[in-house]
Amino acid sequence: MNLSKEALATLASCMQTLEEGFEHLPATTAVLGSAGDEQALVAAAKRMHNNYPYQHPFYIGQMLKPPHPVAHLAYTMAMNLNPNNHALDGGRESSKMEKEAVADIAKMFGWDEFMGHLCGGGTMANFEALWVSRELAKESERRTVLASDQSHYTHSRLSQVLEIPLSSVATDDVGAMDVKALEQELEKGDIGLVVVTLGTTLAGSVDPLPEILELGKRYEFRVHVDTAYGGYFTLASNLDPYTRMAYDAIKQADSVVIDPHKHGLQPYGCGCVLFKDPSVGRIYKHDSPYTYFSSNDLHLGEISLECSRAGASAVALWTTMQAFPLSLDGEFAASLSQCRQAAMEFHYWLHESEYFTPLFGPQLDIVCWIVNSESASQASELSQKVFDEAFKRELHLAVASAPHSMCAALQCIEDWDQDHVIVLRACVMKPEHLEHMGLINIMLTEVVKDVLG
Repeated sequence: MNLSKEALATLASCMQTLEEGFEHLPATTAVLGSAGDEQALVAAAKRMHNNYPYQHPFYIGQMLKPPHPVAHLAYTMAMNLNPNNHALDGGRESSKMEKEAVADIAKMFGWDEFMGHLCGGGTMANFEALWVSRELAKESERRTVLASDQSHYTHSRLSQVLEIPLSSVATDDVGAMDVKALEQELEKGDIGLVVVTLGTTLAGSVDPLPEILELGKRYEFRVHVDTAYGGYFTLASNLDPYTRMAYDAIKQADSVVIDPHKHGLQPYGCGCVLFKDPSVGRIYKHDSPYTYFSSNDLHLGEISLECSRAGASAVALWTTMQAFPLSLDGEFAASLSQCRQAAMEFHYWLHESEYFTPLFGPQLDIVCWIVNSESASQASELSQKVFDEAFKRELHLAVASAPHSMCAALQCIEDWDQDHVIVLRACVMKPEHLEHMGLINIMLTEVVKDVLG
């Protein structure tokens, strides 16, 4: 994913094309000179050596995926103008590009009628969804929000900020929301919103959205789908039937969050929030007489809680989607299927290993596994040692805490001397992982052998 000399040459050509649109203006001199620029940039590059190699297939740890060179180039090109997509006066064309890109994302989920926009990331996108739900609850007097105990922690934090009650719903042995536990909470009444996670942070688990939607018909609550990580997998061709049904049901939800800066090949920060009912735009209604005067068309700030936002994010996303359309038979969809295939092959290898036991088959592309041990505390200790030793060999994993309920059925630990276990975790989110998985397996075997002596 590194920018090649050819890519930089393309950038130079694009910059020239951009400048041609303004060549009728008088020439100007930069306020800052070039003295010291190169030294400062070289110093910054050297400082960046102190990082994990996020762009390399040997980095298989957290949810970090490098932006595609097309997005990188488009963002850099747009920064020559540094547009602001709050008001049309600050981001005239980049606002149009944002509207077009967001419409294509909404269409991917089956929506032609909607309201939505880009934002700084999944946290801000979920904040807006919870805020809209809170404001609608004033009309229905249903305030409480329900989310699974494996939902992203942002929901509990944001609920505190918004001063709305949130209750946690138990999950099953694959980390998905337990429908029976959900119904028990619904019977208590006062439920205005249920947060459904399609792609949990820990294991990529997918909540049973079709069953939850059925409960919504009886208990009359809104459904918000948090698929910040997993949203683009609706295009993958190799989902299991259960997961496929969940993704196909997204179009029946009331709101959706997806992060293009995860699987959408975009630089940080680029999130997106969508509402099925465009009339919720009334909740955003406000006046800003010094920003909304330049056009009678919709200013994105009129339907967003954020004010200033990088128009370059919209330009990068729009350009990437022109190069890689969100079609089921396109190159982008194929890359997602490759990520899931690599995760499944990794899971199968772990299943056959004498040293490890995977938690359960991946629904998306996240794999979690346990180091076979007599006790939970010993397994936790060994996971940390494997993580540290792998790091020394430039194989970068992640660790996470998994509750007993997600691991007990595996019977690979006899003594549960604590209520959780530290597991090893991998986000197999680069398509090139498929090519490198064999070597990664060899490296991991060598690591665990050394750790176990």
